[in-house]
Amino acid sequence: MGCYKFIQLGMIGSAVLGLAGCGIADSRSPVPAFMRAKEADPPPPEPPPNVKQLVHDKLDSVFVSTSYPQNVEVSQPVHDPRGPGWTACVRADVNSATGKPIGTETYRITIKDGEIVDRRRVDDNDNCVTENYQPI
Repeated sequence: MGCYKFIQLGMIGSAVLGLAGCGIADSRSPVPAFMRAKEADPPPPEPPPNVKQLVHDKLDSVFVSTSYPQNVEVSQPVHDPRGPGWTACVRADVNSATGKPIGTETYRITIKDGEIVDRRRVDDNDNCVTENYQPI
């Protein structure tokens, strides 16, 4: 009778292990659609940032402080096409390292979670050239 119990426990264990693999399949598995796990919904987009306030509070993250940026203006935020964040354009009249005016510099900033995480100088091919700006 002891051998019979051992075989019975072995069969139950095998059945449990076999059924454990019958859970919901990955969304990319080659099984019928009703057996696949639903793909996760994308995260909701961040609310549009207050670019004026953000640039005002973090001006040194856009322009070098020794350039003494004047007449600072910002564009409206636009969803970043590469991710969940936002982009905006910022321009100001700046000075060179020697203190002489060098004209207007324009940067595209990337905003994520309410913080400026990147800035890049724009060129003539960038759409910052055609944006509408508001003073901060």
